[in-house]
Amino acid sequence: MTPQEVADRVEILDLLARYSTVVDRGAWAEMPALFTADAVLDFSATGGICGSVADHQEFNAKVLTGFAGTQHVMGLPTVVVDGDRATSRSICFNPMVVDGEHVFFVGLWYDDALVRTPAGWRFAARVQQKAFFHNLERR
Repeated sequence: MTPQEVADRVEILDLLARYSTVVDRGAWAEMPALFTADAVLDFSATGGICGSVADHQEFNAKVLTGFAGTQHVMGLPTVVVDGDRATSRSICFNPMVVDGEHVFFVGLWYDDALVRTPAGWRFAARVQQKAFFHNLERR
């Protein structure tokens, strides 16, 4: 790998980690800095919405704040860089605390399209693919 390829991969891995941190902290105002202005996020496979970053900010503020805690644990990303564009696929294990005692688990993949911008690498599209739900309490 060239030094530029290594730098690109490191920056993309940092972007993946920053997204998880933003979501788990509920820092919705920080989301736009991770995405291109026209990015589309499709989380419908796991019960979320398909829409813009602004749509997701609003949805997340309503839905995710109802959980006592979440952790988006990312692992094993594959990254393919092609000039100023890249793709990535990452495993995500997401325990979600419903109340002080009940936790359910979401297993998913994130499929990402990324672009190099003047401000650095950004998500142009982010799609969730569901692997499993476990211990989801039915009410």
